[in-house]
Amino acid sequence: MLKFLITLSVTFNMTYAYDQAFPKTPAGEIEIKTLPASTLIACHGQGQGDYFDRSDSLFRPLFRYIQENDIAMTTPVEAEIKPGVMYFYIGAVAAKRQLAKTDAVDVVELPERTVLSVGLRGTYSGENFAKGEALLRAWLAKQAGYRATGPARAIYWNGPFTPGLLKRSEVHLPVERSYQASP
Repeated sequence: MLKFLITLSVTFNMTYAYDQAFPKTPAGEIEIKTLPASTLIACHGQGQGDYFDRSDSLFRPLFRYIQENDIAMTTPVEAEIKPGVMYFYIGAVAAKRQLAKTDAVDVVELPERTVLSVGLRGTYSGENFAKGEALLRAWLAKQAGYRATGPARAIYWNGPFTPGLLKRSEVHLPVERSYQASP
């Protein structure tokens, strides 16, 4: 059964190859990388709660938006955890068009940004996100040259049909160089 699921996942992922907004961080590695300026669509959804309580209700409006506006799916999906917000990256072709905000979906322009990133494998869960964030904060605590500038975000590379053990994700922590004066 596991072989079948792996074959199905690989076939599905090869059949539906999406544009990538930026390169993946390899699983198990920590790196500092610069993300390009990007256009994203965002769904804040209704009500309170963190991302893991609301991800299904956040996905549907974004998926409808890209279908209705003939926008190709792009990876990854990005998420703010508290409060729960889901972002879809918009490919370069669609980003050149005038995209309208709706009651459910905002259009967001993000400038180039620097993040500390850790690559992860496994299910998209609060526990895995917390593990990734803890790894980044421990690494950052040992560095004199960088400081965090905002909350961590989740980055998801695979669709819902990928088995949990094959899923790839990242946790990003926005950072900037911090220069400490010499004594």
